[in-house]
Amino acid sequence: MREIEPERPQRRSSALFPANLRRAVTDRSVARVRSAAAPHELTRGAMPSVIYAPGDGRHGNFIEASYRRILADPAWSQRLEKSHTAGRQAGPTGPDEEVRRWRELDTATSSDALLMNIFCYPRVLAGKRFTSLLGLAEGLRPEFGYRPRTQLERQLTDRTEIDMRLGNLLVEAKLTESDCQTAPLRLIERYPRFAEVFEREALEVRGGRVQAYQLIRGVLAAEAEAAGFCLMCDARRPDLIESWYGVMRAVRGYELRARLRLVTWQEIAACVPVPLRTFLADKYGIESPV
Repeated sequence: MREIEPERPQRRSSALFPANLRRAVTDRSVARVRSAAAPHELTRGAMPSVIYAPGDGRHGNFIEASYRRILADPAWSQRLEKSHTAGRQAGPTGPDEEVRRWRELDTATSSDALLMNIFCYPRVLAGKRFTSLLGLAEGLRPEFGYRPRTQLERQLTDRTEIDMRLGNLLVEAKLTESDCQTAPLRLIERYPRFAEVFEREALEVRGGRVQAYQLIRGVLAAEAEAAGFCLMCDARRPDLIESWYGVMRAVRGYELRARLRLVTWQEIAACVPVPLRTFLADKYGIESPV
């Protein structure tokens, strides 16, 4: 693996991409909750995030058509209970209301919420243009929070969560996350198939830690299940796109590499029904390229 110096200037500047996008999405959400008087709270800090509160069958973080379908599906609605990474309690929204726990999908910048807004929308997966973009058959049902069984050493298995499985495609969704995680080399080397799947020297290492660890695990899961793997991210995140292409270039086999893909939210927006397209532009600033 090639060792990259951690102080490389272009890497410092790449950190501006997630911060700028996070600010843009948050500013849009602040404007939306003010105009619609939607129940919400703001996190503390220099760059606060909007935490929406559900109520009356609606949720400010979701387009209504998708949210109705999520609530009607036990497997999908369970995803709404995913804990917020901050693990903090929200205050009551009224004098007679109880304190509630923040949930990850309540957050305005949640990539999981973005994913469900799109893939839970009525008949979105019946659209030929949309399914052709993903290389899938029409009418598939998404499974959120999928846990593959990738083999580790000593007969152990990695059950790390993948954001979505759709047919034979595993999907990792990103929006404003700063990166795709890093890990010590020893964690990567626990996978018996790692050296066969990846060219070690082609992967990026900084300070003894392999970069894009989350994407590497996704590729290993796809290889183990003979599936495809797709990164869905914003076209305004060239840092993530560069990182993903670096991982793909390090894959040894052409057959597996052909099952890896990148799809941007902007490309998706061009293929979905107009109400959803309008919602994506209004809430996230995701504009269709055509």
